[in-house]
Amino acid sequence: MIWIPIAITAAAITAIVSILDSHLISKRFPSFMAFLAPAGVIHFVVGLVVLGINPLPEGTDTLVWLVAFSSAVVRVAGVLLMLRTMRFEEVSRIMPVVNTFPIFVALLAVPVLDEVLGWVEWLAIIITVSGAVLISANWDSERKGVQLRRSFATLMVSSILLGAANIGSKYALDHISFWNMYGINAACLGAIFLMFSLRPSVVGEIKQMKQRNTALGLTALNETIAMAGFIMSFWAIEQGPVSMVSTIIGTRPAFVFVYALLLSFFFPTVLNERLSRGVIITKIISIGLVIGGVALLTLGG
Repeated sequence: MIWIPIAITAAAITAIVSILDSHLISKRFPSFMAFLAPAGVIHFVVGLVVLGINPLPEGTDTLVWLVAFSSAVVRVAGVLLMLRTMRFEEVSRIMPVVNTFPIFVALLAVPVLDEVLGWVEWLAIIITVSGAVLISANWDSERKGVQLRRSFATLMVSSILLGAANIGSKYALDHISFWNMYGINAACLGAIFLMFSLRPSVVGEIKQMKQRNTALGLTALNETIAMAGFIMSFWAIEQGPVSMVSTIIGTRPAFVFVYALLLSFFFPTVLNERLSRGVIITKIISIGLVIGGVALLTLGG
């Protein structure tokens, strides 16, 4: 059961990355593309180095490589949607919605892995999605009603993509090592980030940034922490059942909320968190529903 502490550690580590991502994207960089460029360089170089040290095993079926590569591309698409939303949305609202992906892992496991969901699993799905909807709800005082935030649909697509990526990763990890999987994902992430961001206008933006060295240094630190989170996640998926591992990693919103709450009290300018008593209570209830739902899914499994 070594995958349980590994998955918990991955959740705690990636929560730190989410906080730093939000700070860098919303506070430090002049545009989303300007953030992607240095992050892309770091991941692309590290991915190639890891693949060089851990060469792909010979004789592995072509389908395995196709699934590994496809899951990496799908994961990057989900990450891009999530990161872009951080430009204008609070990280403590984003993460509970994105981290409903264990539910989609369970749903995809039915047709892909021939698994069967019982009533407990379906109840967990309803509870978790309810939590995601609640934290994305926005009270409209003028219309006296409730409206979902515009980011909700985008974040749910991100969640579905991340769930699909975990299914593909689990299939590939039955045949290759988690180092191979990490190298493929890092290289793909870096390449796609650079494909979107590496252009003269973006380079110009970075050159003209105020406190550029500080921002780039924080980016290097953040992406180093992200590497550790990715590696721990793939290691856990390799060692344990993907639905259970995804469920534990899906507790990341709890860590994000605690980190964001502490930062908002001690360093209020670091994040764009709007905290009032009502907002805090709503977030606690929402996160409780999300975590309770995924925990129920674990018990049901």
